[in-house]
Amino acid sequence: MREAVLGPQEAGAVDARLASAGLLDLAMEEAGAAVAAACHAFPPGPVLLLAGSGANGGDALVAARHLHLRGREVTVLAAPARHELTRLNRRRLRAVGVTPQPLSPQGMRRHAAGAALLVDGLLGTGFRPPLRPPLVALIEAIQAAGRPVLSIDLPSGLDALSAEGGLSVQADATVTLMGWKPALLFGEAAARAGQVTLTPLTVPATWVQQAALADRPTDAELGTLLPVRRPDAHKGVAGHVWVLGGHPGTTGAPALAAAGALRAGAGLVTVHSLADVPLVMPELMVRRHPDWTAAFASLGTRRPDAVAVGMGLGPQAAEVAREVLAWQVPTVLDADALQPELASLGHDACIWTPHPGEAARLLGVSTPDLTRFPLDAARSLQQRLGGVVIFKGGPSVIAHPGGLSVARGGHPGMASAGMGDTLSGVLAALLGQGLLPWAAAVAGVRLHARAGERAAATHGYGLSASDVAHELGAAWMELRAAAG
Repeated sequence: MREAVLGPQEAGAVDARLASAGLLDLAMEEAGAAVAAACHAFPPGPVLLLAGSGANGGDALVAARHLHLRGREVTVLAAPARHELTRLNRRRLRAVGVTPQPLSPQGMRRHAAGAALLVDGLLGTGFRPPLRPPLVALIEAIQAAGRPVLSIDLPSGLDALSAEGGLSVQADATVTLMGWKPALLFGEAAARAGQVTLTPLTVPATWVQQAALADRPTDAELGTLLPVRRPDAHKGVAGHVWVLGGHPGTTGAPALAAAGALRAGAGLVTVHSLADVPLVMPELMVRRHPDWTAAFASLGTRRPDAVAVGMGLGPQAAEVAREVLAWQVPTVLDADALQPELASLGHDACIWTPHPGEAARLLGVSTPDLTRFPLDAARSLQQRLGGVVIFKGGPSVIAHPGGLSVARGGHPGMASAGMGDTLSGVLAALLGQGLLPWAAAVAGVRLHARAGERAAATHGYGLSASDVAHELGAAWMELRAAAG
């Protein structure tokens, strides 16, 4: 089942639907039971649970009841409840013999000294900064306690929509409910969450998917998008990809893109350049042109099945990309081809692939403004550029007319030169084999990421784009196998 990404409004919409159906109490019970189960992954000993006044605190109260009934020693510090179900679960907790004590920094410090685990149920998805002073003191006390911390839904103090960390709980693990929260996926905020476990809950899946801010496709889903060749296939039906890029001093970029295209199944790959591009694979075809006017004249009306443009292209990139866009063929635009003046020339078969610096230039804003809210950034880019946009990062966000998808996987070692060039070749190969742009984007990003994971397992540190390209075939087979 496709995983959902939920912001505060989306999570609230699902909760409202559950409340209307009389199911919210059951969902809270299931959430609290999942939190209690997660506590058992930590060393045995007393558990101190911190319950805020809202639904997040209610989950902590349910977890405390389950832990107590299983024989675990629990202490609960709780704020005055403002949520009816939270009040109900306070009564249920008292009924089994556990009386919550008032929540305060002093009480937290006192009880934390004898606790083996702290459960953070202070603030949930609905929290918006800034923190009030009493909560600042509580979070600082949690951090000073030096005990393992399990957070419910997301660490208290994080803005669910933001990649920024700020003052918040540093969790060792987080149990997030129904769907991923953006803060658990991006930037410094994600690093505050520790090991994250998604607990879907037995909520009707369509309710969550209909409300979702974005989706996070599984490998099983993505594997079904990768093409399978018929037994009678030949190179002419596997797509002819052109790579337009490279000028003196930047010849490696188009070569890496071409290698990525071949490794991702393109039947034929031709590099067109004004420089001598190295023949990194003998199967590549390379054509050097004296200038781009002569290049386009020599090509005449011939067109590829897909084209990747921009890698190392240099100062004439906008002019070349403008010509390519007029062809109206499936096109991947990367690197030097990501120019603001081309935004109005995009078409439905385009895939734009900016990293944060390029995206900031395309939108005319600062890079920190974009990276703070990656989902908003990807949506804004797609609205400006059209087609499909891959806002590259850790993880990447794919924006298409149907919505947003957050990629999974990859490896930090992939933060090195040439990785984006290889990805562009992968995307062009998938387009050339007939995939729709959105399918090529979501499947291509995951294929590239999985190849990076495999390369990291072999090489450890210092990954190169060539290392990743060599793993594309094995990664392809793994994703197809995941599809069943």
